Amino acid sequence: MLKNSRSAGKKGEDLACKFLKKDKYKILEKNFRCRQGEIDIIAEDRKGVLCFVEVKARSSENFGLSIEAVTHFKQKRLLATAFIYLESKKIKSKDMRFDIVSVDLVNEETKIIKNAFDVNYY
Repeated sequence: MLKNSRSAGKKGEDLACKFLKKDKYKILEKNFRCRQGEIDIIAEDRKGVLCFVEVKARSSENFGLSIEAVTHFKQKRLLATAFIYLESKKIKSKDMRFDIVSVDLVNEETKIIKNAFDVNYY
């Protein structure tokens, strides 16, 4: 059992990065922070698509599935933070998407949900 949520989050992010690298993603940034929020991982997939990745690590499903933790409010914050990132890196036009990586901390199993939510909705 992990001591606290911060160490659980760190372990989840480390496992997510390992998973993404194995699938030929290039990790560009970890824990990008700004006033609007934080994005756990920013990466490029093997096709060059910019992926903003939210990592949800769980040691049990007692508090629901990890995807359920990415609420409508959280999605709006991720979108706002992504635009700040694009602006800060002077990226004008690039294919992008929002993914969720779900990490089971007990079994160290990792799953990805690509295009987890539709940015055109906002």
